[in-house]
Amino acid sequence: MIEVRNIKKTYRNGGIPSEVLKGLSFKIDDGEFVAIMGPSGSGKSTIMHILGCLDSPTEGRYLLDGKDVSGLSDDELAEIRKKKIGFVFQSFNLLPRCSAIRNVSLPLIYSETDKEQRRARAEKCLEAVGFSKEHFDYLSNQLSGGQMQRVAIARALVNNPSIILADEPTGNLDSATGKIVMETFRRLNTEEKRTIVVITHEAEVAAYSDRIIYIKDGLITEEPIKGK
Repeated sequence: MIEVRNIKKTYRNGGIPSEVLKGLSFKIDDGEFVAIMGPSGSGKSTIMHILGCLDSPTEGRYLLDGKDVSGLSDDELAEIRKKKIGFVFQSFNLLPRCSAIRNVSLPLIYSETDKEQRRARAEKCLEAVGFSKEHFDYLSNQLSGGQMQRVAIARALVNNPSIILADEPTGNLDSATGKIVMETFRRLNTEEKRTIVVITHEAEVAAYSDRIIYIKDGLITEEPIKGK
């Protein structure tokens, strides 16, 4: 499904180049649960943006389902994001004055899906992540951190993406709640065969995955990296 070939990424700040990724190559198969682990500044968030078609590499190739997406236009990348990729972020990114069910159904507004179908699909996704029915119509700012992250995961599922990318999904949660969230990802992987890629600096989070790709200073390293 995912193949990265010698990916490099260089940013320029005031004309001064800064090489963040220095030639990464790896594959992630359909149905895998993979953690990309590294300390702050290692380049793991940059590779997440490239895998999520939010950014393009400076050099190298990124093949998604066998198609090279490295040089696609912004509109083409947006179409891939809409159809194939679900995102879960550390900060949840929910609309505070909207209910849980509306937050989940929002991505469907841009598709040809009527209101009843949107709600039905949103309910199904919320149930899939273990979100209580009695809280479906609660505003997101009335929910706990763990509940908000489950809503965010349900929203990532609503377009039935083949890949879920999660960037530090437990970063704003206590350890007990973080465990519940990671068990949700584990269940989505084992029961629904979702391909899941988690970006993290925490060994406890990475341990839920089938495989860990360690990144340090923009390169893949075989040496395990201790969590904070």
